[in-house]
Amino acid sequence: MAGSGWRTFTSGAVLTAAQVQDFLQDQVVQVYATTAARSSALGTAVSNGMMSFITTGSQLDVYANGAWTGLNYTSITNSTVSAYTVTAADHNRTFVSASTAAQTIVVPDVFEIGERFDVVRDGAGTVSISAGTGVTTWAGAGTAGTAKSFAMGTQYSAASVIKVAANSYRVIGAVA
Repeated sequence: MAGSGWRTFTSGAVLTAAQVQDFLQDQVVQVYATTAARSSALGTAVSNGMMSFITTGSQLDVYANGAWTGLNYTSITNSTVSAYTVTAADHNRTFVSASTAAQTIVVPDVFEIGERFDVVRDGAGTVSISAGTGVTTWAGAGTAGTAKSFAMGTQYSAASVIKVAANSYRVIGAVA
């Protein structure tokens, strides 16, 4: 449903239902602290084309085909830690492993469907990517199973972990 174009509203103005329907649908980006806060506030009242900004992580999302999808990659994390557990704030971020020692990255079920986490192996140490708490389907490189750990064995290789359905993730890229 197309709106009535652009209108400037003044601070404190009382909007009618017609104004909300006709004007605001074309010019509003909803702001939430987290994806959980957005889900709580909207429930099932979402439709294709809705946009939101998540202040934790500075993420701009659009709702399309039943899922919220990030529109921007917000940061690169360079790390030499031996183990890292992904958090919800890491959605659509890139993790660069600069370690000379082996690293393990654990991905619990913390993302919305369509969100991803990218890994770049710049260091000499092998990077392993494993399923964490809440993940019930974990697959990639022609194999599946939550006990499977995918290894990035080659320096300067890259992989992505994408949530494709409820509790379900795929690991794609240079992994074995």
